[in-house]
Amino acid sequence: MSSGDEHGKGPALQRPALQRPALTMSARLVGVVVGLAAAVSVMLLAFALPSSHSGAHDLPLAVSGPSASVQQLTAALDKAHPGAFEVTTYSDGAAVSDAIESRDAIGGISVTSQGVTIRTASAAGAPYGPLLHTVGAALQEQNRTPVTYADVVPYTQDDPTGASFSALGLPLAFGGMISAVVLSTLFRDRIVLRVVGSISFAILAGLSVTAILQFWIGSVDGSYWLTAASLSLGVAAISLTVLGLESLLGYAGLGVGAVLMMFVSNPLSGISTGSAWLPDPWGTVGQLLPIGAAGDLVRSTAFFDGAAGAGSTAVLGSWVILGLGLMALSRWRRRAEQPSSVHRELQPVA
Repeated sequence: MSSGDEHGKGPALQRPALQRPALTMSARLVGVVVGLAAAVSVMLLAFALPSSHSGAHDLPLAVSGPSASVQQLTAALDKAHPGAFEVTTYSDGAAVSDAIESRDAIGGISVTSQGVTIRTASAAGAPYGPLLHTVGAALQEQNRTPVTYADVVPYTQDDPTGASFSALGLPLAFGGMISAVVLSTLFRDRIVLRVVGSISFAILAGLSVTAILQFWIGSVDGSYWLTAASLSLGVAAISLTVLGLESLLGYAGLGVGAVLMMFVSNPLSGISTGSAWLPDPWGTVGQLLPIGAAGDLVRSTAFFDGAAGAGSTAVLGSWVILGLGLMALSRWRRRAEQPSSVHRELQPVA
Protein backbone atom coordinates (compact mmCIF):
# COMPACT_ATOMS: atom_id res chain seq x y z
CA MET A 1 0.00 0.00 0.00
CA SER A 2 2.80 2.24 0.92
CA SER A 3 4.56 1.30 -2.25
CA GLY A 4 1.35 1.88 -4.25
CA ASP A 5 0.91 5.29 -2.64
CA GLU A 6 4.44 6.16 -3.50
CA HIS A 7 3.88 5.09 -7.09
CA GLY A 8 0.58 6.99 -7.18
CA LYS A 9 2.12 10.11 -5.81
CA GLY A 10 5.24 9.85 -7.88
CA PRO A 11 3.87 11.21 -11.14
CA ALA A 12 1.95 13.98 -9.33
CA LEU A 13 5.11 15.05 -7.57
CA GLN A 14 7.26 14.82 -10.66
CA ARG A 15 4.93 16.63 -13.09
CA PRO A 16 5.41 20.14 -11.59
CA ALA A 17 9.11 19.52 -11.32
CA LEU A 18 9.22 18.76 -15.03
CA GLN A 19 6.95 21.63 -16.12
CA ARG A 20 8.17 24.42 -13.87
CA PRO A 21 11.60 24.87 -15.52
CA ALA A 22 9.95 24.93 -18.95
CA LEU A 23 7.43 27.55 -17.84
CA THR A 24 10.12 29.54 -16.13
CA MET A 25 12.37 29.51 -19.17
CA SER A 26 9.45 30.40 -21.46
CA ALA A 27 8.45 33.28 -19.24
CA ARG A 28 12.04 34.45 -19.12
CA LEU A 29 12.29 34.28 -22.91
CA VAL A 30 9.09 36.28 -23.32
CA GLY A 31 10.35 38.85 -20.82
CA VAL A 32 13.69 39.19 -22.61
CA VAL A 33 12.08 39.57 -26.05
CA VAL A 34 9.51 42.12 -24.83
CA GLY A 35 12.17 44.00 -22.86
CA LEU A 36 14.51 44.21 -25.85
CA ALA A 37 11.69 45.40 -28.11
CA ALA A 38 10.75 48.03 -25.55
CA ALA A 39 14.39 49.13 -25.27
CA VAL A 40 14.68 49.53 -29.05
CA SER A 41 11.44 51.51 -29.13
CA VAL A 42 12.56 53.77 -26.30
CA MET A 43 15.90 54.28 -28.05
CA LEU A 44 14.15 55.30 -31.26
CA LEU A 45 11.86 57.70 -29.42
CA ALA A 46 14.76 59.20 -27.48
CA PHE A 47 16.69 60.03 -30.65
CA ALA A 48 13.85 60.68 -33.10
CA LEU A 49 11.39 62.78 -31.10
CA PRO A 50 13.75 65.71 -30.35
CA SER A 51 14.86 65.79 -33.99
CA SER A 52 11.35 65.57 -35.41
CA HIS A 53 10.10 68.43 -33.25
CA SER A 54 13.22 70.59 -33.52
CA GLY A 55 13.20 73.86 -35.37
CA ALA A 56 13.19 77.63 -35.10
CA HIS A 57 11.28 78.60 -31.96
CA ASP A 58 11.98 81.89 -30.16
CA LEU A 59 15.56 82.03 -31.42
CA PRO A 60 17.34 85.08 -29.93
CA LEU A 61 18.06 87.43 -32.83
CA ALA A 62 19.93 90.75 -32.60
CA VAL A 63 18.69 93.57 -34.84
CA SER A 64 19.91 97.14 -35.39
CA GLY A 65 18.87 100.04 -37.60
CA PRO A 66 16.42 102.95 -37.79
CA SER A 67 13.30 102.42 -35.71
CA ALA A 68 10.97 102.30 -38.70
CA SER A 69 13.21 99.81 -40.50
CA VAL A 70 13.45 97.58 -37.43
CA GLN A 71 9.66 97.56 -37.04
CA GLN A 72 9.22 96.70 -40.69
CA LEU A 73 11.85 93.98 -40.46
CA THR A 74 10.28 92.50 -37.33
CA ALA A 75 6.86 92.41 -38.96
CA ALA A 76 8.31 90.72 -42.05
CA LEU A 77 10.04 88.09 -39.90
CA ASP A 78 6.87 87.37 -37.95
CA LYS A 79 4.95 86.94 -41.18
CA ALA A 80 7.50 84.75 -42.94
CA HIS A 81 8.62 82.77 -39.86
CA PRO A 82 5.92 83.04 -37.19
CA GLY A 83 7.27 82.36 -33.71
CA ALA A 84 10.78 81.66 -35.02
CA PHE A 85 12.64 84.67 -33.59
CA GLU A 86 12.77 86.65 -30.39
CA VAL A 87 14.08 89.99 -31.57
CA THR A 88 16.24 92.30 -29.44
CA THR A 89 17.19 95.72 -30.77
CA TYR A 90 20.76 97.01 -30.49
CA SER A 91 22.29 100.39 -31.25
CA ASP A 92 24.40 99.45 -34.29
CA GLY A 93 26.12 96.64 -36.15
CA ALA A 94 29.05 96.49 -33.73
CA ALA A 95 26.65 95.93 -30.82
CA VAL A 96 24.96 93.18 -32.84
CA SER A 97 28.34 91.48 -33.33
CA ASP A 98 29.08 91.80 -29.61
CA ALA A 99 25.75 90.15 -28.78
CA ILE A 100 26.58 87.23 -31.07
CA GLU A 101 30.10 86.83 -29.67
CA SER A 102 28.77 86.88 -26.09
CA ARG A 103 26.19 84.23 -27.09
CA ASP A 104 23.23 86.46 -26.36
CA ALA A 105 22.04 85.92 -29.95
CA ILE A 106 22.36 83.20 -32.58
CA GLY A 107 22.79 85.83 -35.29
CA GLY A 108 21.84 89.33 -36.25
CA ILE A 109 20.48 91.66 -38.92
CA SER A 110 21.64 95.25 -39.34
CA VAL A 111 19.78 97.69 -41.57
CA THR A 112 21.65 100.75 -42.87
CA SER A 113 21.31 103.16 -45.73
CA GLN A 114 23.72 101.02 -47.74
CA GLY A 115 21.64 97.85 -47.33
CA VAL A 116 21.24 94.92 -44.98
CA THR A 117 24.00 92.96 -43.25
CA ILE A 118 23.23 89.45 -42.02
CA ARG A 119 25.60 88.39 -39.25
CA THR A 120 25.84 84.69 -38.43
CA ALA A 121 27.86 82.46 -36.11
CA SER A 122 28.48 79.05 -37.64
CA ALA A 123 30.02 77.85 -34.40
CA ALA A 124 26.76 78.53 -32.54
CA GLY A 125 25.12 75.57 -34.27
CA ALA A 126 24.53 74.11 -37.70
CA PRO A 127 20.98 75.33 -38.52
CA TYR A 128 21.22 79.05 -37.75
CA GLY A 129 23.43 80.17 -40.63
CA PRO A 130 21.30 78.56 -43.38
CA LEU A 131 18.14 79.93 -41.76
CA LEU A 132 19.47 83.50 -41.74
CA HIS A 133 20.71 83.12 -45.31
CA THR A 134 17.14 82.21 -46.25
CA VAL A 135 15.91 85.34 -44.46
CA GLY A 136 18.49 87.44 -46.31
CA ALA A 137 17.51 86.02 -49.70
CA ALA A 138 13.85 86.84 -49.00
CA LEU A 139 14.70 90.39 -47.95
CA GLN A 140 16.77 90.96 -51.06
CA GLU A 141 14.02 89.63 -53.32
CA GLN A 142 11.16 91.50 -51.68
CA ASN A 143 12.80 94.87 -51.01
CA ARG A 144 15.38 94.94 -53.80
CA THR A 145 17.91 95.72 -51.09
CA PRO A 146 21.56 94.59 -51.30
CA VAL A 147 22.30 92.00 -48.61
CA THR A 148 25.77 91.10 -47.38
CA TYR A 149 26.76 88.30 -45.01
CA ALA A 150 29.37 88.09 -42.28
CA ASP A 151 30.21 84.99 -40.23
CA VAL A 152 31.19 86.53 -36.90
CA VAL A 153 32.17 83.27 -35.15
CA PRO A 154 32.94 80.65 -37.79
CA TYR A 155 34.21 77.12 -37.41
CA THR A 156 37.84 76.59 -38.36
CA GLN A 157 39.09 76.46 -41.94
CA ASP A 158 40.11 72.82 -41.47
CA ASP A 159 36.58 71.87 -40.34
CA PRO A 160 34.25 74.54 -41.75
CA THR A 161 31.07 72.54 -41.10
CA GLY A 162 31.97 71.58 -37.54
CA ALA A 163 31.57 67.87 -38.30
CA SER A 164 34.21 66.77 -35.79
CA PHE A 165 32.79 69.00 -33.08
CA SER A 166 29.28 67.68 -33.73
CA ALA A 167 30.54 64.14 -33.06
CA LEU A 168 31.79 65.09 -29.61
CA GLY A 169 28.83 63.53 -27.79
CA LEU A 170 30.01 59.97 -28.45
CA PRO A 171 33.50 60.24 -26.89
CA LEU A 172 32.01 62.13 -23.96
CA ALA A 173 29.37 59.48 -23.28
CA PHE A 174 31.60 56.51 -24.09
CA GLY A 175 34.58 57.83 -22.16
CA GLY A 176 32.56 58.52 -19.05
CA MET A 177 30.64 55.23 -19.21
CA ILE A 178 33.53 52.90 -20.03
CA SER A 179 35.73 54.37 -17.31
CA ALA A 180 32.94 53.85 -14.77
CA VAL A 181 32.39 50.25 -15.86
CA VAL A 182 36.09 49.37 -15.75
CA LEU A 183 36.76 51.07 -12.43
CA SER A 184 33.68 49.58 -10.76
CA THR A 185 34.72 46.11 -11.96
CA LEU A 186 38.38 46.28 -10.98
CA PHE A 187 37.95 48.09 -7.65
CA ARG A 188 34.78 46.66 -6.17
CA ASP A 189 35.07 48.02 -2.63
CA ARG A 190 37.75 50.69 -3.12
CA ILE A 191 35.82 53.93 -3.47
CA VAL A 192 38.89 56.13 -3.07
CA LEU A 193 40.68 54.33 -5.88
CA ARG A 194 37.58 54.69 -8.05
CA VAL A 195 37.47 58.43 -7.50
CA VAL A 196 41.19 58.86 -8.13
CA GLY A 197 41.00 56.70 -11.25
CA SER A 198 37.95 58.52 -12.60
CA ILE A 199 39.42 61.99 -12.15
CA SER A 200 42.81 60.94 -13.53
CA PHE A 201 41.20 59.39 -16.59
CA ALA A 202 39.00 62.47 -17.13
CA ILE A 203 42.02 64.78 -17.08
CA LEU A 204 43.99 62.58 -19.49
CA ALA A 205 40.98 62.16 -21.79
CA GLY A 206 40.39 65.92 -21.89
CA LEU A 207 44.02 66.64 -22.75
CA SER A 208 44.28 63.95 -25.43
CA VAL A 209 40.91 64.54 -27.12
CA THR A 210 41.48 68.30 -27.23
CA ALA A 211 44.96 67.77 -28.67
CA ILE A 212 43.48 65.62 -31.44
CA LEU A 213 40.71 68.10 -32.19
CA GLN A 214 42.94 71.18 -32.12
CA PHE A 215 46.38 70.11 -33.33
CA TRP A 216 45.60 67.15 -35.57
CA ILE A 217 42.12 67.61 -37.05
CA GLY A 218 42.05 71.39 -36.54
CA SER A 219 38.35 71.58 -35.67
CA VAL A 220 38.74 73.91 -32.65
CA ASP A 221 41.00 76.93 -32.24
CA GLY A 222 40.31 78.39 -28.81
CA SER A 223 42.42 78.10 -25.66
CA TYR A 224 43.77 74.56 -25.52
CA TRP A 225 43.85 74.44 -21.73
CA LEU A 226 40.35 75.84 -21.26
CA THR A 227 38.90 73.47 -23.85
CA ALA A 228 40.74 70.51 -22.31
CA ALA A 229 39.49 71.50 -18.86
CA SER A 230 35.93 71.67 -20.20
CA LEU A 231 36.17 68.21 -21.71
CA SER A 232 37.76 66.81 -18.57
CA LEU A 233 34.99 68.23 -16.41
CA GLY A 234 32.39 66.70 -18.72
CA VAL A 235 33.97 63.23 -18.65
CA ALA A 236 34.40 63.42 -14.87
CA ALA A 237 30.75 64.41 -14.40
CA ILE A 238 29.56 61.40 -16.41
CA SER A 239 32.05 58.92 -14.94
CA LEU A 240 31.58 59.91 -11.29
CA THR A 241 27.79 59.97 -11.60
CA VAL A 242 27.70 56.45 -13.04
CA LEU A 243 30.20 55.25 -10.43
CA GLY A 244 27.99 56.73 -7.72
CA LEU A 245 24.91 54.99 -9.11
CA GLU A 246 26.78 51.66 -9.27
CA SER A 247 28.08 52.06 -5.71
CA LEU A 248 24.55 52.62 -4.42
CA LEU A 249 22.53 50.27 -6.65
CA GLY A 250 25.04 47.68 -7.82
CA TYR A 251 25.03 46.57 -11.45
CA ALA A 252 21.54 48.05 -11.82
CA GLY A 253 23.19 51.44 -11.28
CA LEU A 254 25.27 50.91 -14.42
CA GLY A 255 22.05 50.30 -16.36
CA VAL A 256 20.44 53.43 -14.94
CA GLY A 257 23.56 55.41 -15.78
CA ALA A 258 23.67 54.05 -19.34
CA VAL A 259 20.02 54.95 -19.95
CA LEU A 260 20.48 58.42 -18.46
CA MET A 261 23.60 59.24 -20.45
CA MET A 262 23.05 57.43 -23.76
CA PHE A 263 19.29 57.63 -24.24
CA VAL A 264 18.41 60.87 -22.44
CA SER A 265 21.42 63.17 -22.13
CA ASN A 266 22.95 62.38 -25.53
CA PRO A 267 19.91 63.03 -27.81
CA LEU A 268 18.99 66.15 -25.82
CA SER A 269 22.53 67.56 -25.77
CA GLY A 270 22.14 69.81 -28.83
CA ILE A 271 25.85 69.57 -29.58
CA SER A 272 25.42 69.85 -33.34
CA THR A 273 22.46 72.25 -33.40
CA GLY A 274 22.72 74.24 -30.18
CA SER A 275 20.10 73.91 -27.47
CA ALA A 276 17.91 76.72 -28.86
CA TRP A 277 16.99 74.54 -31.84
CA LEU A 278 15.47 71.78 -29.66
CA PRO A 279 11.78 71.96 -28.72
CA ASP A 280 10.78 73.30 -25.32
CA PRO A 281 11.39 72.20 -22.67
CA TRP A 282 13.83 69.59 -23.95
CA GLY A 283 16.49 72.07 -24.97
CA THR A 284 16.61 73.36 -21.41
CA VAL A 285 16.47 69.86 -19.93
CA GLY A 286 19.36 68.76 -22.13
CA GLN A 287 21.55 71.59 -20.84
CA LEU A 288 20.94 70.41 -17.27
CA LEU A 289 22.33 66.95 -18.12
CA PRO A 290 26.06 66.14 -18.35
CA ILE A 291 26.54 65.70 -22.11
CA GLY A 292 24.55 68.80 -23.01
CA ALA A 293 26.33 70.92 -20.42
CA ALA A 294 29.74 69.57 -21.48
CA GLY A 295 29.05 70.22 -25.17
CA ASP A 296 27.88 73.75 -24.43
CA LEU A 297 30.93 74.47 -22.27
CA VAL A 298 33.33 73.13 -24.91
CA ARG A 299 31.58 75.25 -27.56
CA SER A 300 31.97 78.27 -25.31
CA THR A 301 35.68 77.76 -24.60
CA ALA A 302 36.62 76.57 -28.10
CA PHE A 303 34.94 79.32 -30.12
CA PHE A 304 33.51 82.09 -27.91
CA ASP A 305 36.38 82.79 -25.49
CA GLY A 306 34.42 81.25 -22.62
CA ALA A 307 31.31 83.44 -23.04
CA ALA A 308 28.18 82.13 -21.29
CA GLY A 309 30.06 79.14 -19.92
CA ALA A 310 29.44 79.73 -16.22
CA GLY A 311 26.05 78.02 -16.18
CA SER A 312 27.35 74.85 -17.85
CA THR A 313 30.32 74.78 -15.47
CA ALA A 314 27.93 74.93 -12.50
CA VAL A 315 25.80 72.12 -13.96
CA LEU A 316 28.80 69.83 -14.48
CA GLY A 317 30.13 70.65 -11.02
CA SER A 318 26.75 69.68 -9.57
CA TRP A 319 26.88 66.29 -11.30
CA VAL A 320 30.40 65.72 -9.98
CA ILE A 321 29.20 66.51 -6.46
CA LEU A 322 26.20 64.20 -6.94
CA GLY A 323 28.44 61.31 -7.98
CA LEU A 324 30.77 61.84 -5.04
CA GLY A 325 27.78 62.15 -2.72
CA LEU A 326 26.28 58.87 -3.94
CA MET A 327 29.57 57.08 -3.33
CA ALA A 328 29.87 58.62 0.13
CA LEU A 329 26.30 57.53 0.92
CA SER A 330 27.06 54.01 -0.25
CA ARG A 331 30.16 53.84 1.93
CA TRP A 332 28.25 55.15 4.96
CA ARG A 333 25.47 52.60 4.41
CA ARG A 334 27.94 49.72 4.25
CA ARG A 335 29.64 50.81 7.45
CA ALA A 336 26.26 51.16 9.15
CA GLU A 337 25.37 47.60 8.16
CA GLN A 338 28.63 46.05 9.38
CA PRO A 339 28.01 46.21 13.18
CA SER A 340 24.64 44.50 12.90
CA SER A 341 26.05 41.70 10.75
CA VAL A 342 28.97 41.25 13.13
CA HIS A 343 26.52 41.20 16.06
CA ARG A 344 24.45 38.46 14.41
CA GLU A 345 27.57 36.35 13.83
CA LEU A 346 28.58 36.62 17.50
CA GLN A 347 25.16 35.62 18.88
CA PRO A 348 25.18 32.08 20.37
CA VAL A 349 23.23 29.45 18.55
CA ALA A 350 20.24 28.26 20.60
